Amino acid sequence: MRLRSILAGAAALAMLAAPSLAEEYLGGAVKTVDIGGQQVLTDADGMTLYIFDKDTAGDGKSVCNGDCAVKWPPLMAAEDAQDEGDFTVVTRDDGSKMWAHEGMPLYYWYEDTEPGDTSGDGVGGVWHLAVD
Repeated sequence: MRLRSILAGAAALAMLAAPSLAEEYLGGAVKTVDIGGQQVLTDADGMTLYIFDKDTAGDGKSVCNGDCAVKWPPLMAAEDAQDEGDFTVVTRDDGSKMWAHEGMPLYYWYEDTEPGDTSGDGVGGVWHLAVD
């Protein structure tokens, strides 16, 4: 009976310790990570991605350029990148390409320095975690 209890406890601990499976997109360049019960989009290194309320979903444009893009660098796409599922390519004002998710361009926050940082969430009331 004691052995059965020990084995059951060990199995329960193993299940709790197992990382949740993350979805991967764009050949692994983007993945989801559980942060506070939400499936948040990150890059392959775990750096959090954000969306900007001032962008218009699906218009194929980013309104974060110049100084804005210094603090909120875009998730860049290759020049020849093609839309893939919920991920689309947006052309920036300078002609470069970036990724959007469900029509919303994706950005980093310059003050996030470690994987899993989410200090950009809520900045100015217009920046939010990109969720899947």
